[in-house]
Formats: sequence, C-alpha cells, structure tokens
Amino acid sequence: MNSYIFLTNEGCTYQLDSESIEPDCENSQLIGIAIGKTQEEAFKNLMNEKKYLRQFNFNEIYCYKLAEDYEESQRYFYIKDK
Repeated sequence: MNSYIFLTNEGCTYQLDSESIEPDCENSQLIGIAIGKTQEEAFKNLMNEKKYLRQFNFNEIYCYKLAEDYEESQRYFYIKDK
C-alpha cells in the first residue's frame, strides 16, 4: 500500500486580521492523505473516509505519492465526478 497526499489550488487565503476584500495570497490547500495500492484506490478511499468533501466547493484536486520521486506521480481528480 502507498500513501498519497491530496491538495487543491482552489480557494484563497486571508492573513490574520486582514480587512481586504481581496485574498492576500494564492496557495494550495491540503484536502487529505489516503492509502491505496494506486492513486485511484487512494482517491476512492479518501472520498469514502471524508464524505463531507462533497459538500465543499472544491472540485479539482491533485495528488502525489508520498515518496522521494513524488513529482513523477502527480495525478488530477475531480470531486464532482464522484
């Protein structure tokens, strides 16, 4: 079994005590970590374990295998397709 980290670039971040109506910075947000034999299995496990994700506006998420060669394992998934 492998561990995968799931992230999204959707959403925005405001700094503490910000009064701006515009986001202070763009960043990635952690969606979760899941285990599976493949990325697809880990994504399915993530969605089964964290059913509340379907209630958020996040849709496009991507994952990396938690390994030294993680950059080669990037894969995109879409919550709304589930």
